[in-house]
Amino acid sequence: MMKPDISIAGETATGPYDPAAAMALVIEGVSHSYGPRKALDNVSFTVAAGSFTALLGLNGAGKSTLFSIITRLFGIQAGQVRIFGNDIEHNPGEALRCMGVVFQPRTLDLDLSVTQNLLYHAALHGIRRREAQLRSDEALSRMGLADRPGSKVRDLSGGQMRRLEIARALLHRPRLLLLDEATVGLDVKARAEILGHVRGLVIEQGIGVLWASHLFDEIKPSDDLVILHQGRILAKGKVASIVAKAEARDLHSAFARLTETSSGLVP
Repeated sequence: MMKPDISIAGETATGPYDPAAAMALVIEGVSHSYGPRKALDNVSFTVAAGSFTALLGLNGAGKSTLFSIITRLFGIQAGQVRIFGNDIEHNPGEALRCMGVVFQPRTLDLDLSVTQNLLYHAALHGIRRREAQLRSDEALSRMGLADRPGSKVRDLSGGQMRRLEIARALLHRPRLLLLDEATVGLDVKARAEILGHVRGLVIEQGIGVLWASHLFDEIKPSDDLVILHQGRILAKGKVASIVAKAEARDLHSAFARLTETSSGLVP
C-alpha cells in the first residue's frame, strides 16, 4: 500500500506535506439540483489512498449523480472535488488521469472483440499500440479473462463483461477506481468474484476504491463506509463504528434506523 513519505515538521522528501494530496478523493460541500429537486445536499467525505470505501444508498439516493460530478459528466454547481490533490475543475486532465471508472450502464462495444475494446480505450489515453497490447494481456490475466481475448463481447456472460470493464478501467494505471453498482444484475457467484477482484487491487496495488452499492452483503465490518440517503450523508466512518453509534445489532439495522430518522450520525 502506498503511503506518504512523512518526515519532520509536516514535510516530505519532496517538499511540504499536503494532506489533501495524500487522499485519493476529497469531496467537499457538493450539492446538485435538477430544477427544484435537490439530488445532493452538501455532501462531504474522503477516500484514502489504498483503501476500500463503500458508498451505501438505495436507488435514487444520489450515488450516480455524485459519480457523474466526480467524472465531470456533470458540472459542479456547488462544492469541490479533488483527486490526489488535483481539483477537477481547475486541473481536470491530471485529475482524470488518476482515475478509472466503471459506470452502472455497460459501455462496451458488443460487436468488437475483448482485446479490441481494450485497445480502443488505450488509444484514447494515448497509450502506444505495443504497450497497450502488453497492458491488455496483463489486465485480462488479472481479471480471469486471459482465455477470451478474441471473443466478441456479446458472447461473454454478464460477470465477464463486468470484469472486462474493470480491466479496461485499469489500462491507464489509475490510482483511484470508482465503481457504480458494478454487480447489478449478476448472480451471487459473479458478484463475489467481481468484489474479490476489486478488493485484491486495493491490497496488491494500493489503489483507492469507491464502491457504490445498495447491497449490504458487499460491505465488510472493517470497510470505510459512507451512507447516502435522499442526497444527504447520514453517517460516515468505519462500519463497526457506525453500527455502534446507531446502537444497532448490524449494518442493516443501523441503516434502517438512520434512514427512518434521517438525522444521521455525521461527526
